[in-house]
Amino acid sequence: MALVISNIIALVIYYFARKIPRIARLLFFLLFAWAACTNLNMAMNRPQEYVSFADLAFLGIYKNFINGWFAQHGAFLIAAIAIGQLLIALAMLWKGWVFKMGTIGGIIFLVAIIPLGVGSGFPFPIITAIAFYHLYRQKNVDILWKGNQHPLTDAYNR
Repeated sequence: MALVISNIIALVIYYFARKIPRIARLLFFLLFAWAACTNLNMAMNRPQEYVSFADLAFLGIYKNFINGWFAQHGAFLIAAIAIGQLLIALAMLWKGWVFKMGTIGGIIFLVAIIPLGVGSGFPFPIITAIAFYHLYRQKNVDILWKGNQHPLTDAYNR
């Protein structure tokens, strides 16, 4: 059921990335902020639970890494991932190169978790990476909370 829900969320984000990018940015902010909090909590309290993802990975290199180095240093790596997720979340609120770097970071993160298969909610990472790409291609991205500019007065509505 979680797999179905995560992929419905991915499709919703993709839809908004194409039609109303500001909503997609807000959804990505919420998703990645939640993931950062969840992963940081897991890093501090139960890092060994992530070792079970080795069984779900479909690449041997991922299985070996998770069962090897990661099993010994999981808390450190999970905390680092959580910090990266938080930076991606915050970048969705901003503009310019910070926003662009956040979209690139999101794409890299999502592509990196594809080999975890159903452990990543597959095909969730593919759908959301494409949504990030659509956001990346936007022109003149402004901060998320700024209102729309009035065409006659150049003032912003809030």
